[in-house]
Amino acid sequence: MQIPKILHRLIILSAIFFTIAGMTSCDTPSRSTGPEPNMVKTSYGPVRGLHEEGIYIFRGLRYASPPVGELRFKPPVPPEPWTEPVEAYEFGNQAMQSVGPGGPAAGSQKTDEDCLFLNVWTPGLDNKKRPVMVWLHGGGFSSGSGGDAFSNGKNLSRKGDVVIVTVNHRLNVFGFLQLGEAWGTDYATSGQAGMLDIVMSLKWVKDNIANFGGDPGSVTIFGESGGGRKVAMLMAMEPARGLFHKAIIQSGSGLDAPSKTEAIETGRGLLKNLGIAEGDVKALMSADARKIFDAQPRTPFLPPPPTGQLTVPIGGFVPCVDGIALKRKPFIPDAPAISADIPLMIGSNKDEMAIFHGNDPKFGKYTDEEFIEHVKNVLPDKADELIPALRSAFPDYSPTDLIVATDSLKGYFIATAFQAERKAALNGAPVYVYLMEWETMADNRRLRAHHALDVPLVFDNVEATRSMVGEGPEPQRMADLMSSAWVSFARTGNPNTAGLPEWPAYTPENRSTMFFNIESHVVEKPFETIRQILVK
Repeated sequence: MQIPKILHRLIILSAIFFTIAGMTSCDTPSRSTGPEPNMVKTSYGPVRGLHEEGIYIFRGLRYASPPVGELRFKPPVPPEPWTEPVEAYEFGNQAMQSVGPGGPAAGSQKTDEDCLFLNVWTPGLDNKKRPVMVWLHGGGFSSGSGGDAFSNGKNLSRKGDVVIVTVNHRLNVFGFLQLGEAWGTDYATSGQAGMLDIVMSLKWVKDNIANFGGDPGSVTIFGESGGGRKVAMLMAMEPARGLFHKAIIQSGSGLDAPSKTEAIETGRGLLKNLGIAEGDVKALMSADARKIFDAQPRTPFLPPPPTGQLTVPIGGFVPCVDGIALKRKPFIPDAPAISADIPLMIGSNKDEMAIFHGNDPKFGKYTDEEFIEHVKNVLPDKADELIPALRSAFPDYSPTDLIVATDSLKGYFIATAFQAERKAALNGAPVYVYLMEWETMADNRRLRAHHALDVPLVFDNVEATRSMVGEGPEPQRMADLMSSAWVSFARTGNPNTAGLPEWPAYTPENRSTMFFNIESHVVEKPFETIRQILVK
């Protein structure tokens, strides 16, 4: 089952999140010197937030009961109501996940099984119906939180006059352990617990966001990397229907999902490692959370897709097609009809995989022969055609850059095209496709337009992330363009905005794609020769 390769992928994906999470959100004011808190009534009780630079901030709002004890692995349930105001000053716990240098331990958020919290940034508590943007964090399905510096919602909320919501939910084994029939109907959707947490948070938004100045009838879900895959899952989930109205997928095209049978087998491997018999509910519910978590590396995860698969596989505990919460693969063989009326914006970054390769001692030193060998290894049946096509498309790229381009096009660009085409084929709401080609100013542009570079730009958080985006005026120019497009889409379902050329909707015929750069431009049928080679 190639367990080491899968674990290696999980470690890399988690490391990307840890780079983000280690940068603590910087909108935390001092309660002793800041303005007086402000109170809002929710369905469950009053909450008191803070007012900072014109934005009301509520952190750590509980949207469901702690999923512990007898609620472990079950669908989320509403929290117990309260009567006294709860101080929403600090982020709530993030889900249990690996902790490493620069990771959650470096920030202010505790990891705990009790993790069902969300955060709200809003320009006003005035009953104004502002668009609502609900952010689903990256980190695959194994790590991440809604409280990192990249997704601090203050700047985007203020700039766009929108309400920003970020969500924590169950991850890894606690969110996606699929138990078999021997465990009873209470656990029939255990493999979708983390996604059902997100559904519960969207229900909270529907019921409560009007009191925070938001419009429950205008909710956009958006996410990057694993967060983008979560958006794709929600677009195919019946329980999420009607809870959102627009969707944005950033560098995370979720086409596939494992079967329930495969997921159950993975779960049995973990239970065997724990010494828990099939169907022993009492033993599993009383087991120490840390022991459950630590059993994951010893579990034979689902095998990765075969060589040549045109996606980025994420092994381990992930949402499966359980036949209840998720009745089909998200975008295979076609787009889900239940979200035909949902406008979609979807895209990726030109050099996504640079950050995955960047720690390789040979990065920047690969030879042309090693580039050729790499293409033959990852796409053996297409290498003879693909190698000259890549050189033609990227004439100024070094062998290292060409290796990154190969993996980025294979893993992200083509998957985005698949998803866009299938959504457009429904002839429902429009689809808008982008590619971010602007390259970071940091480290002499070494990592070019790498994975996750778009996130601080979309949130207009340049100053808090200079180590990633670089110095000078270019990063802020890109943040102005991209955040404006995201807000325009959240407001109208159309990302066209001042500073961009006309951005037409995507069709299988035109394949119109907005290339975000200092001088942004629209390209029809981008990388068409490469696309045709990869998809045939």
